[in-house]
Amino acid sequence: MGHRLADVSAPARLAAPDEGIGRDELALATRNHGLPLETLRHEVSPPGLHYVLTHYDIPYVPPDTPWTLTVGGRVRRPLRLDLTDLRAFPQITTRVTLECAGNGRALLSPRPVSQPWLVEAVGTAEWTGVPLRLLLAEAAVEADAVDVVFTGADHGVERGVEQDYRRALPVDVATGTDPEVLLAVGMNGAPLPPQHGHPLRLIVPGWYGMAHVKWLRDITVVDTPFTGFQQSVAYRLRQDPQDAGEAVTRIAPRALMVPPGFPDFMSRTRVVRPGPVVLEGRAWSGRAPVTRVEVSADGGATWRDADQEPDTGHPWAWRGWRHTWTAAPGAHVLAVRATDAGGATQPMEQPWNRGGFANNLVQRVPVLCPEPEEGDGRDREGGDGPVEAESRDH
Repeated sequence: MGHRLADVSAPARLAAPDEGIGRDELALATRNHGLPLETLRHEVSPPGLHYVLTHYDIPYVPPDTPWTLTVGGRVRRPLRLDLTDLRAFPQITTRVTLECAGNGRALLSPRPVSQPWLVEAVGTAEWTGVPLRLLLAEAAVEADAVDVVFTGADHGVERGVEQDYRRALPVDVATGTDPEVLLAVGMNGAPLPPQHGHPLRLIVPGWYGMAHVKWLRDITVVDTPFTGFQQSVAYRLRQDPQDAGEAVTRIAPRALMVPPGFPDFMSRTRVVRPGPVVLEGRAWSGRAPVTRVEVSADGGATWRDADQEPDTGHPWAWRGWRHTWTAAPGAHVLAVRATDAGGATQPMEQPWNRGGFANNLVQRVPVLCPEPEEGDGRDREGGDGPVEAESRDH
């Protein structure tokens, strides 16, 4: 019997009841990391903390290696550009929040077996590069153009299909100004790091991360809808494998909380002292500006409005929020939710789909506020007691 790609590439599946995270999912989790939630305090995420999702391998681009971007298909003037050519176009910098379309997948039941994200697959950076519309204007897109297809240099197998990573945008989005799609060469004032698409990537403000093709090497304008794997098979909202499904596009509203207090190492359960506790975090939406952030201290039974930071002129980036909660001894479940100007808000119970996509379930943070102890000599940084040697072992 001959060997086939399907022998190493399993079909999509759902986890069986009570099935834990498997070795395959663990291997994905070690390659792809989320944003530590305490670093939501950074208005702009340092590159090493920004979430990473790589479908296949990170292409190796040795220093000083020429990189060529081709622009072709339904255009009157095909282009072949190197990085010097790209830098000759006007450059802009845009602050954009990126979120993986599968963020929250591991919280669903049944769980789609894939990258097991909780809620940390997000980050915000300042991306510098050339507006895509300028290149497409230079190439002169034909009137019959429908989609613009972007091909990355990462190559692999998914569900038995060998492929380059390839996604498309409708031509009106690719040539539009709201959002203004970017061919980025820089992140936070420095060249793109390897894991973030060095030397060239796509940035599509407001869209989930699958649209932001990394290691970009080709742009092809087509006169029929693009039906590649990542467009018509993956990244669809469907209940049944045979459904055509709805395309995943713009980011649903979400708010996340910086976990308050301090954590237990294994469970990550938070511990806070009785009294005023400042709760803070970030909120965003790719559909409309966030107009309201609410906080609950009883698992969502009651809600109070949080204060949002002033609008600083970055419509595609998250905004900070803050609220003071008075903690009393006991066990509590904190929660936060965002609502945008279009009226979309986060659900308490997440609608399910087979891919675990566009999941914006309300975040819940279990917190323990212990009873004060008389003559408390707790060992902690800045406390009265000595730090045991075991606690310094990492």
